[in-house]
Amino acid sequence: MASTRLSTPVTMLFVIVLILIYTTFPILLPLHFAQAQNDSTAAQNITYHGIPITISKEAQEELQKITFDPSDLKVPDPYDLNGWKKQYNYSESIFRELSQPIIDSYQPNITETKLGRIQVLDVKPKNWNDNGKVLVYTHGGAYTFGIANSTLGSPILAANATGLRVISINYTVAPFSKWNQTTDEVVSVIQALKDQGYSLEDDIAMFGDSAGGGLVAGSVLKMRDKGLGIPAAVALWSPWLDLTGNGDTYFTLKDADPFLSYDSFLKNAADAYADPADQKNPYVSPVYSNFSKGYPPTLIQGGTREIFLSEFVRLYQALDQANVPVKLDIYEGMPHVHQYLYKTPESKIALSKMNDFLKMYLSY
Repeated sequence: MASTRLSTPVTMLFVIVLILIYTTFPILLPLHFAQAQNDSTAAQNITYHGIPITISKEAQEELQKITFDPSDLKVPDPYDLNGWKKQYNYSESIFRELSQPIIDSYQPNITETKLGRIQVLDVKPKNWNDNGKVLVYTHGGAYTFGIANSTLGSPILAANATGLRVISINYTVAPFSKWNQTTDEVVSVIQALKDQGYSLEDDIAMFGDSAGGGLVAGSVLKMRDKGLGIPAAVALWSPWLDLTGNGDTYFTLKDADPFLSYDSFLKNAADAYADPADQKNPYVSPVYSNFSKGYPPTLIQGGTREIFLSEFVRLYQALDQANVPVKLDIYEGMPHVHQYLYKTPESKIALSKMNDFLKMYLSY
């Protein structure tokens, strides 16, 4: 296996590392924030290359490891199935290696099963007590990378923070599945849980990170419109909510985001998931939805160093204007899906707030 990786072109290896960084496990790899200088002048003139002095020391230490520039990331054309498959296969073994420390730290009980003919992982925290509630999760990966087995970080962190059973959906990634089929897979899992006796409105909440956050938000809209109902609550970690790349901070934070680059990576991933003509469909880009028809109470968490920041604000405003209970929870200086910096105060606070929010609406 080692000889295979060494023979891979340098650009391919670089792609894999960057994909891993920003989609699921930023804490475990070096990132691209440069180390801040120690003199007082630098402290007063922080640029995007510097580490914010307004964040915790623990977070500063993690961000000092960042060395990569996401604008260097290049990926296949949207319809290059062989190209996407090759990069997907190269990345999976590394994803799994990165999951293991989190599994070892929290020692959850993980079983594989199927719901609605879709493979899922049933993640239960250590010493789990069944309270009749379930949290359904869809993983990040720009819609094009990752499976449930290799993206266990978020469901484990959420299960540990809340004590809830988490169902992680092993949905089919793009370009091997388009948005309509992918959202149908999520809806079928929810239907299967309902068939088992769970009340969607009382017993089920949903959450996702990055593209998984957008997938949850869009799937809930589809569930609502199909008459299936809506879950008790939704929690979104750094959700990708507008695949068109038109939000304000796609431009204003273009050089400040340590993980995400729309032009070099996300644009092709977006087109692999949904044709450009479909990208303003609310099931694809939920910020374009009409929420007056109803939507669950929603928690949106993110950081001030994300090109997705304006999407968090746009979704918050749309939900608030529709009188949907919504909380926008933004963290100073934090990058994409900062919950993975799980030894930092910022991550612990975010996870605690998620627990408080879900507890309010799931009543556990």
